[in-house]
Amino acid sequence: MILHGNQRGGAKAMGLHLLNTQDNEHVSVHEVKGFMAPDLMGALRETEALSKGTKCRQYLYSCSFNPPQGVDASIADFEDAFDRAEEVLGLTSQPRVVVFHEKHGRRHAHVVWSRIDSEKMKAINLPHTKRKLMALGRELFLEHGWELPRGLQHMGGASPENFTMAQWQQAQRYGLHPTEIKKALQTAWSQSDDLKSFAAAIREQGYRLAKGDKRGFVFVDLYGEVYSVAKWLGVKTKEVKLKLGAPEGLPSVDAATAELKGKVSQRLLDLLAQAEARQTAELAAPTASKRALTRDQRAERKTLTAKQAERWQFESLARLERFNKGWRGIWDRLTGRYKAIRLENELDTKLCRERDVEEREALIARQLAERRSLQKDIDQLRTRHVAERRRLSAATADYLNTSPKPQHKPRQQISLGI
Repeated sequence: MILHGNQRGGAKAMGLHLLNTQDNEHVSVHEVKGFMAPDLMGALRETEALSKGTKCRQYLYSCSFNPPQGVDASIADFEDAFDRAEEVLGLTSQPRVVVFHEKHGRRHAHVVWSRIDSEKMKAINLPHTKRKLMALGRELFLEHGWELPRGLQHMGGASPENFTMAQWQQAQRYGLHPTEIKKALQTAWSQSDDLKSFAAAIREQGYRLAKGDKRGFVFVDLYGEVYSVAKWLGVKTKEVKLKLGAPEGLPSVDAATAELKGKVSQRLLDLLAQAEARQTAELAAPTASKRALTRDQRAERKTLTAKQAERWQFESLARLERFNKGWRGIWDRLTGRYKAIRLENELDTKLCRERDVEEREALIARQLAERRSLQKDIDQLRTRHVAERRRLSAATADYLNTSPKPQHKPRQQISLGI
């Protein structure tokens, strides 16, 4: 599994994220352990309140557990990973909550531990968590026979397609996947040796290199959006300066944006809008199917939960009725029959609980397969859209790099290849 964790505060924000049913198709609270509060939000607020007695601001440790794509990890596989992560992090026996999220036909889990040692009233120190989680993730991949991702093969360095939430939101505002932007920047970076060649390579991608407000290197797109070179490359600012030198000779963000905007004709903007509208229309039907499927699956799970609760109540009463009352009950205690019935009930309870888990897991597995089938169609459509956007981006870059000055008439037609 891919394990990614971090220390954080913000109990309310963490709880809202874990219970978010807008971005996740299914959310289930699997465990709330070690807290006085029985619910997730109450447990996180309890940790926050406890942290007030310490100087700790990042009183939570949150870790996500992601199986490889196409793999349905069992509850037992997840719980084994939770316990092992807890041990290597040094959080054994700390209170924790576990939440499962499902989207795009995949299931992953979030575990949030309290870092506050309630007996010593201080936060537990968590050194080298990234290295420890990476080592554990590699072990899990090898034990399950899963193909190791590139990052774990080398035991260091993140995948070049990894991006932060801020980068995701920045790219989403303009209908782009952050991977597209990041790959374009990394391609330009790998093909250049100095500032001049990097600026030229960036220009070929339809962007302009500029000097940021804090004297750093940034690049801007034709919408005027500003991107930090260091952040989007995933390297240190020192490395960027070592390769590119000082940004003093570069235009300001405003000047670079003005240059780009001055070269963009209304025709090009119309073509961009038309492509976006057409792709949105093509995604409308599968998006509606996804929403309908999610709604039906939620209803099916709700029905199963209700049936299991009703059956559990009936079986619990049946187990209770096995005990005799009055004098016969006293006699059963004296003869040992009471103990035998109690042991039988405990075993029966365990078997019934395992049966309920198996039923629910079977339902989830079937629903995940249904969702993956639909996601396959959506992914194929989006892959085609990405290819179209790349061709459009290439045509846009070509236009920006070869078009005449703003006062001249723009080209009559642009070959987009879409």
